[in-house]
Amino acid sequence: MDKNSLIGFVLIAFILIFFLPTNEVSDKKNTKIKKNNVSSTNNNSSKLNDEKNNFKEDSISLINNYSSDQLFSGSNLENVAKNYTLENDKIKVVVSSKGGQLKSVIMKDFKTYQSKELDLFIEKYSKLNLLFQSKYNSKKENHQTADYFFEVSEEYEKNKTQLKLKLKKDNESYIEFCYKLTKNSYLVDFDINSVGMNQYIPNQNMFLEWKTKTPVTEKSKRMQDQSTNIHYQIEDDVDDLDWDDNDEIKNDEPVNWIAFKQQFFSTILISKGAGFQQTKLISKKNKDLDNTNYIKDLYARITITKKNKKNLLKSQFYFGPNNYSLLKDYDKGYEEIMDLGYVGIDSWVNKHIIIPLFSFLSKFSNNYGLIILLLTIIIKLSLAPLTYKSYLSQAKMKVLKPEIDKLNAKNKGQDPMKAQQATMNLYRRAGVNPLGGCLPMLLQFPILIAMFRFFPSSIEIRQKSFLWADDLSSFDNWIDLPVGIMPDFFGDHISLFTLLMTVSTLLYTRMNASMSTGQMAQMKWIMYLMPIIFLGIFNNYAAGLTYYYFLANMFTMTQQFVMKRFVNEDVIYAQLEANKKKPPKPKSRFQKKLEEMQKQQEKKMRNRKRR
Repeated sequence: MDKNSLIGFVLIAFILIFFLPTNEVSDKKNTKIKKNNVSSTNNNSSKLNDEKNNFKEDSISLINNYSSDQLFSGSNLENVAKNYTLENDKIKVVVSSKGGQLKSVIMKDFKTYQSKELDLFIEKYSKLNLLFQSKYNSKKENHQTADYFFEVSEEYEKNKTQLKLKLKKDNESYIEFCYKLTKNSYLVDFDINSVGMNQYIPNQNMFLEWKTKTPVTEKSKRMQDQSTNIHYQIEDDVDDLDWDDNDEIKNDEPVNWIAFKQQFFSTILISKGAGFQQTKLISKKNKDLDNTNYIKDLYARITITKKNKKNLLKSQFYFGPNNYSLLKDYDKGYEEIMDLGYVGIDSWVNKHIIIPLFSFLSKFSNNYGLIILLLTIIIKLSLAPLTYKSYLSQAKMKVLKPEIDKLNAKNKGQDPMKAQQATMNLYRRAGVNPLGGCLPMLLQFPILIAMFRFFPSSIEIRQKSFLWADDLSSFDNWIDLPVGIMPDFFGDHISLFTLLMTVSTLLYTRMNASMSTGQMAQMKWIMYLMPIIFLGIFNNYAAGLTYYYFLANMFTMTQQFVMKRFVNEDVIYAQLEANKKKPPKPKSRFQKKLEEMQKQQEKKMRNRKRR
């Protein structure tokens, strides 16, 4: 593969990794919004009015005007909040009598990067709140359950896997929150019932408000920020909000589930009925990420229509890891929240090749550095025929290089199109395809891009150490710098695996330097500049990713070294010379197109001279 080809591939990789996904997100979102009649607005306004339901709402929360609270006079603010625990082998759920809402959800099998308890629902950052309007003694009142105290039924003492809390008007009239923890599962049933309250609550919509500031749980806040977002499913389509900016979406179509997704863990609110009928979702970035302990503000408001006057809401929470196989087993499309690539070949490669292969290798070892090494060897051996074909094409180009240089010198200062045509004629007579080294390499790019998506999303390598890297899912800070260098680009550290990847890429570029011809020899600096740029880009990425790229580079260079011993350039040159003596092959469509372009160019030049 010559430098021209290598530059092309580097640029293709850069575009595919950093440009196309951004546009694809936008295109995908616009398509689905149009399809599902979703209205989207910008989250820049500070307050929006919801006159229909007499609520005032700011950009991230609902704010209510309160009356004297005559309806629930017995549930006043002088009560003392009590906590109740539901627990199984996987999660520990704490519910408060204040508001009947979740106070804490502890993941038992996982810790934060600081080795603290991993809590997905921190009380001071989160709220689960029912909003509604009542009419009592000819007076209207606005209510939010978060401000009231609930009574706990006696059933809790008998079975501590389920909990019923009642906000009472009296013994016959109350709103009930029901939690039920499934055994050995990440699922928690959550139902809201209304008993004897129809005479006090007008026949209008109620709202379930769910909001949280997602806590910092990982080593890299920036990687966690890039992976934190709201996802939702309408029919069979899974969509998300803009992760890189404040975003707000209103859905008029039924939503099957809503996920507050973080890098490795998610909280998913699932409808057990016909879907949440109307939803409003807001994602708000944290502008002071480096100095706070949360990543983003996430907010969901669900409209509860009073068609069923007793069972207001039947739903379920998933509090658990973003494990592809686990999420896929639910058969509800939850696995689509994982960033494995967008609908395309990179996503397909991850789902059908990389993840199954990685899971298979994980059965034989818990050393993930070794597993990544074995994964690299298997992939590179599988691609060896393509690598050999690319190297053989490279060797053919190399033996033709002296003749190409002569043609370039002979046509120097002449029409570039004519010089290019002479070069293509030489390739045609010698039976060499100048793209022969490119196409095999192009087929390998989906795997490179799939790996770019896989490692930062793989919970299997989370907090798994290898050599000097303490967490393969995050950067390895081999050297900590006293001052950050462009925080969004390089950071305040040097990653040794990224440095090794860069050095190996430069060595690989050097190995192919002899293929430079004509103008490409003058652009040599570009080939050495690109790895330096990638050093800055990948310095903040998962150590597992740059470790894989380093291994892939070293294995490719080893393959080329071995292939060189079996590829005789003298034999290749003799074969190319023999091809020149054969009758010329028909011109390809590309050659015909090139000649047509040359004729048009010459015609334009003649017309200019006549003028």
